[in-house]
Amino acid sequence: MRSIWNGAISFGLVSIPIKLVNATESRSISFRQIHLADGGRIRYRKVCELDEEEVTSAEIGKAYEDADGSMIPISDDDLAQLPLPTAKTIEIVGFVPEASIDPLQVGSAYYIAANGVPAAKPYTLLREALKRSEKVAIAKFALRGRERLGMVRVLGDVIALHGLLWPDEIRQPEGVAPETEVSIRDAELDLADALMDTLGEVELESLHDDYREAVEELIAAKAGGGELAVPEGAGERRGGKVLDLMAALESSVRAAKESRGEGGGGGDGDHAEVTHLPTGKKTAGAKKSASKTASKTASKTASKTAADKKTPAKKAAAKKTATGKSAAKKTAAKKTTAKKAPARKRSA
Repeated sequence: MRSIWNGAISFGLVSIPIKLVNATESRSISFRQIHLADGGRIRYRKVCELDEEEVTSAEIGKAYEDADGSMIPISDDDLAQLPLPTAKTIEIVGFVPEASIDPLQVGSAYYIAANGVPAAKPYTLLREALKRSEKVAIAKFALRGRERLGMVRVLGDVIALHGLLWPDEIRQPEGVAPETEVSIRDAELDLADALMDTLGEVELESLHDDYREAVEELIAAKAGGGELAVPEGAGERRGGKVLDLMAALESSVRAAKESRGEGGGGGDGDHAEVTHLPTGKKTAGAKKSASKTASKTASKTASKTAADKKTPAKKAAAKKTATGKSAAKKTAAKKTTAKKAPARKRSA
């Protein structure tokens, strides 16, 4: 790998000759601009606004545009003479826990390589000191015409440098968070936790750029004189409207389980019941049906209650009638017996 910067890293009074190497590379596919009429390439030419003539790179310098539009020329020699201690030195200013670095600040990444055999021992000393402290070093360095903030950390057997944004370059998130108050139910949080557990962890090495691969296939197809078959539904935007949060979470859990081969697609035990959120509104038909049903139920209940009240009364009347008839029969039987009995003889 070719170095992009040579200098030293200062660790107190220890100075380590080093060189910087890009730790990342862009794999995005770049396009050229062409003239649609004939396919000719469109190029940008650098032209002076005063004489409207094209100029070469050797004739181009730097200048600062003032508020009134006037140009103040600044040469490379002017910048080189500035009293900048980090012009050729990565200066370590302190050590902090890595967790204290906001990921928003982290930018470009570089590998720090020891420059020469004499640099091997102090390089290894700094690396092992960082390992044992379990901290990262905060440093200042100059690269591409400006001073930058950096984080120095150990990555395996090498030392890496991450460019950091200055604290005043991080914008405050004003107006980003929802302004309306939202209440989250425990059931929703439980489903969100279940979804996170189901998705589980991911190996970053297994992820790849699907869009770049699709573009490469498109280019290969067109280069061969053909057209790439576009799958049905490709390019459609996914909607962002959530109709039922609970149902969406439950469906997501089921889909995640199915994608991992854990089932949950057809079994009764794995099927999650969808709980629809109440809307607070009923249609006119629903209201009318509910009213009619309630009326019928009330009518049946009233009729049953009246019937239940009449039944004991009828039973009591029937019992009274039966009792009266029985008594009448006994009285008649007594009278008949009295008539048939023979008269007693009087004694002489």
